[in-house]
Amino acid sequence: MAFSFIRTRRAWFTVSFVSIGLSILALAAFGLKFGTDFTGGTLLELSFALERPVNAELAATLEGAGFPGSTVQQAGEDRVIVRLPSLSEGQHQTALSAIRNAHGEFEELRFNSVGPVVGAELQRSAIIGVLVTLLLIGLYIALAFRKVGEQVNSWKYAIIVLFTAAHDVIIPLGLFAVLGRVWHWEVGAAFVAAILTILGYSISDTVVVFDRVRENLGRDSSEPFDEVVDRSVRQTAMRSVNTSVTTLLALAAILAFGGDTTRPFALALFAGIATGTYSSIFIASPLLVEWEKRPRKG
Repeated sequence: MAFSFIRTRRAWFTVSFVSIGLSILALAAFGLKFGTDFTGGTLLELSFALERPVNAELAATLEGAGFPGSTVQQAGEDRVIVRLPSLSEGQHQTALSAIRNAHGEFEELRFNSVGPVVGAELQRSAIIGVLVTLLLIGLYIALAFRKVGEQVNSWKYAIIVLFTAAHDVIIPLGLFAVLGRVWHWEVGAAFVAAILTILGYSISDTVVVFDRVRENLGRDSSEPFDEVVDRSVRQTAMRSVNTSVTTLLALAAILAFGGDTTRPFALALFAGIATGTYSSIFIASPLLVEWEKRPRKG
């Protein structure tokens, strides 16, 4: 007997419910650690030629040079990341000179400076962009599936697609809330790009399954709905897994061998795409069956 994704759906729903619950708890408890892209300020990444200074000593050097409120984070054996209020170019050079005089030669690997107004605007634009994207996708799915037949309202497909997309975004957000607390990983513009990519993968995988459901419903209307859906998932599951695994292998290589600046982006994609593959197979179609089995009012 073939494995049934539909008959075991309650177990998969429980896994997702627990994962989403833990992610929301992490977000509520820790929040996201926003980077300078969204909060404004200056970020310096420095690689020291000799011995890397102690974080507290480097912060004291900057305070003595007239730059209070800096935070210093180790980013490797010889590198540090320094966060400061927004600096002008003149202040930037003054800070570099103070560090060089006190702690020796170094190479400046990165310098980002964003004003607080620009950072707030970027944060607002990112939120609006994600919401508009979800709205347009929902409308498209509802229109694309409007001719499925009377058995399933096209808006049900759209709502479930949006639910699974939210599912696939909330879990990486919860993960980064924990990582921000433990390892001080930040959320910036690259993270927003990762979230949009996750949405694309998630929705694409779910639509492939739903499209096969639509196709199979048109072929044999006498077969029970839950069996049609179960067969459709079995027909498309390996395609979704194979597509995702190739991407996940590339991301795993970036996680293992990439630098500190690319690792958070790669991990966000890895978590989101893995979650999206899971939800497209084990959540989306079983949820459609669960919805259809509910007693209709009237």
